Amino acid sequence: MPYRRCGASGLRLPAISLGLWHNFGDAADPARQREIVRTAFDLGVTAFDLANNYGPPPGSAESSFGRILAQDLRPYRDEIVVSTKAGYTMWPGPYGDWGSRKYLVASLDQSLDRMGLEYVDIFYHHRPDPATPLEETMAALDHIVRSGRALYVGVSNYTGEQTRLAASELRRLGTPCIVNQSRYNMFVRKAESDLLPVLEQEGIGGIAFSPLAQGLLTDRYLGSALPGDSRAAGNSAFLRTEHLTEDSLRVARALHAIAEGGGQSLAQLALRWVLRQPAVTSALIGASKPAQVLDAVLAARMPALDAGEVEAIEGILRRDA
Repeated sequence: MPYRRCGASGLRLPAISLGLWHNFGDAADPARQREIVRTAFDLGVTAFDLANNYGPPPGSAESSFGRILAQDLRPYRDEIVVSTKAGYTMWPGPYGDWGSRKYLVASLDQSLDRMGLEYVDIFYHHRPDPATPLEETMAALDHIVRSGRALYVGVSNYTGEQTRLAASELRRLGTPCIVNQSRYNMFVRKAESDLLPVLEQEGIGGIAFSPLAQGLLTDRYLGSALPGDSRAAGNSAFLRTEHLTEDSLRVARALHAIAEGGGQSLAQLALRWVLRQPAVTSALIGASKPAQVLDAVLAARMPALDAGEVEAIEGILRRDA
């Protein structure tokens, strides 16, 4: 597994990280959850990404991961990076959402309890809060590090300018912002002009979530029939049938032809395309089976895309723009 330095920090992260956004709630098979995490760790995926509201229900992904930690990974705590977040709705009332100091500290204490940990390696503010002063939110992150609850802090879903302001305030407080986690894939490219240049300028590592566009950039939907057990067939909140437009499927099939010509899967091509960016430290994948983790890890071991491959991909994406 290649490991990359996270911005200007001393922390190195695997090129592929495992997110527990999907498939780790109470309805999922605990044995399958355990198999996915164990496979990931055995393949060198040392970074596991959570949030307080992951499930469903909220909190259940952290509880599931806590059980796996206790069963399998406790002896290896110093060889893994555990991250969690707070910023979306977690509990009703005025103190369970957004970015107040009260919410962030209380939420992280609950997360640590669910996972059975004394600290997380990275704690993120999950989304900008238009009502709470940025200074308060960043002061809460600074307090969280100084209190020993987290080793590092970062932000998620912040624009380039919001990231610059957050990094400046954290720098003033003495706790650097080392990482930004944002959506980035072949279909969602705003980060290239808005965020990635800021990350390079500020010395902040980038984590690309949804690098496979919730499955659109895999071999899953290339056929004429919708797979019955797929996320889209279940009308998931993350990928609905209306997302599978003629244009998006046409692009995916054209990209698949490039991937096939290079002896790789479409998912591997999509991951290599994200990882080509200097500002991207790690691509954050989800998985419903261990084989998907292996496929992603193999992509990380492949050479960087060459200029010809990038130009061919860009030609397809430009025609779709």
